[in-house]
Amino acid sequence: MPYILRDNQPNRRMTLESIMFSLLIKCLFGALAVLVIALFSRSKVYYIAGLVPLFPTFALIAHVIVVQEQGGEALRKTALFGLWSLIPYAMYLLTVYLFATRWSPWVCLSVATLIWVITAICLVYIWTQLQ
Repeated sequence: MPYILRDNQPNRRMTLESIMFSLLIKCLFGALAVLVIALFSRSKVYYIAGLVPLFPTFALIAHVIVVQEQGGEALRKTALFGLWSLIPYAMYLLTVYLFATRWSPWVCLSVATLIWVITAICLVYIWTQLQ
């Protein structure tokens, strides 16, 4: 059975099967989040669908991968960058809030997404310059 050795954890061997199982679990978490969003969006408490993406499902996955691959200090930096990444998300939400009733839904969401992308690119650029 082939093993994959990790540079920062020489005593830990992972089989290809265990890596694939780990990826499957992560995919199931993502699918579960989408299902929960869909269920809430069809209910009387549809606004909770906006809270579900903020549950740290994907952050947990990312943090587990980062700490396993890079260690605690990298996890700390990832968490700090995660705090700064709230800025593009806030810009997205602000755009949706301001223009949801003025533009068609597709235009509003497209512009909001574009603003998120531009803000995220700026954030990554500034972050890399400061590191």
